[in-house]
Amino acid sequence: MRVLVVDPDPARAALVAEGLAGVEPLEVRRATVFDPLEAALFEPDCIVVASDSPDRDTIESLREATSANPRPVVMFVDRSEPGLAEEAVRAGVAAYVVDGLSAARVRSVLEVAMSRFQLMNQLRQDLDKAKADLASRKTIERAKALLMKERGLDEDAAYRLLRKLSMDTGRPLGAVAADLLAFAGVLKGDAP
Repeated sequence: MRVLVVDPDPARAALVAEGLAGVEPLEVRRATVFDPLEAALFEPDCIVVASDSPDRDTIESLREATSANPRPVVMFVDRSEPGLAEEAVRAGVAAYVVDGLSAARVRSVLEVAMSRFQLMNQLRQDLDKAKADLASRKTIERAKALLMKERGLDEDAAYRLLRKLSMDTGRPLGAVAADLLAFAGVLKGDAP
C-alpha cells in the first residue's frame, strides 16, 4: 500500500506511519503541504491529511486532485470550524476525524475509508452508467419516432430497423440512433 501523509508536523505524521505498522507491503511518503503534482507522481493508494485545522485551500486542492484521479482521502484534524467537515466530504474526503488521531486508530480508520471510497466509487459508476443508458434510450425513442413519421412504420418495425442497422454496422443501438437523428437534422438544415 502506498500512503501519502500530508502534515507539517513530523511527530503527528510519525503517528500515522506507526499506526500502519504491519501493513505489507507499505510505502509511506510525507509532505508538509498537499501538492497535486507530487501526489500524481507518487500515485498513492490513500492520502492522509493531518493538521491542526484544515484550510479551504487544501480542501480545494484535494477536490481538484481527486476529481482527476479518484482515491481515498482521510483527514485527521485537531479542531474543525463549522461547515469544514461537510466541505471536505463534498471534496471527496472519505473519512473526516476530529481530535482522534492515535496510532491505534489509524489502520482501522483507513480501512473503513478505503471501503467507503470503493463503495462510493461503485455507486458513481453505476449512476453514470444509468444516466448513459437513459440518454441512449431517449435517443433510440426519438429515432424510432422519426422512422415512424418519415417511413410510416409502426413502433416495432422502427425498432427492428434500428436494430438491423446496429447489427449490420457492428455499432451500439444508441450510436446508430444518434447518427440517424444527426443525419435527419442535416437534411432538414438544423445542423451546420
